[in-house]
Amino acid sequence: MKCYHRAVMACLLPLVFLTGCVSIPKSIQGNAPLPQQDFTRVMNAPSLYVGQESRFGGKVIKVTNYDNITRVELMVQPLDEGARPILGATSLGRLYADIPSFVDPAELTNQYVTVLGNIQRVSPGKIGGQNYTFLVISVTGYQRWHLTQQVMSPPMPMDPWLWYGPRYGRRGFIDPWWGYSMQGPMPVQTFLSE
Repeated sequence: MKCYHRAVMACLLPLVFLTGCVSIPKSIQGNAPLPQQDFTRVMNAPSLYVGQESRFGGKVIKVTNYDNITRVELMVQPLDEGARPILGATSLGRLYADIPSFVDPAELTNQYVTVLGNIQRVSPGKIGGQNYTFLVISVTGYQRWHLTQQVMSPPMPMDPWLWYGPRYGRRGFIDPWWGYSMQGPMPVQTFLSE
């Protein structure tokens, strides 16, 4: 029985270490130990946060180029532990992210990004015909995320006899799935990657 537990732990141990290795890309790490990420709190009293470093992310709605600045209208979504926008999360609001250089609108429109920068002010604007107050941040770094899809493999069964030798099925051949069969199409996971 001890050998079985050791074998199970040997298989699970690498999974524990792999799941704990989430890191934030260097371009959006920032200088503050924890940049402001609570968009709702900032919008409730924006003047209290002027000058603070912040990190927000979401889907790019619109990109407008001006002289020496690119203004990105961002639909803000909560971030995960790797500073990626959480797909499918409800919008927290909108902000203007001012990038101090030219960025081609085709590169960012309808993409997911995380921006790092200092909170400047709020600015009036419109969403369609509706008046809206946008938070404005001066961007010091940003990360564009790529929407990735991956087919999920079915889980391997936990057959203790697989560690002691091959398992033979009903027809005499090696049966590594221990009778497991997946019904229907394979599930697809969608996530954001660098």
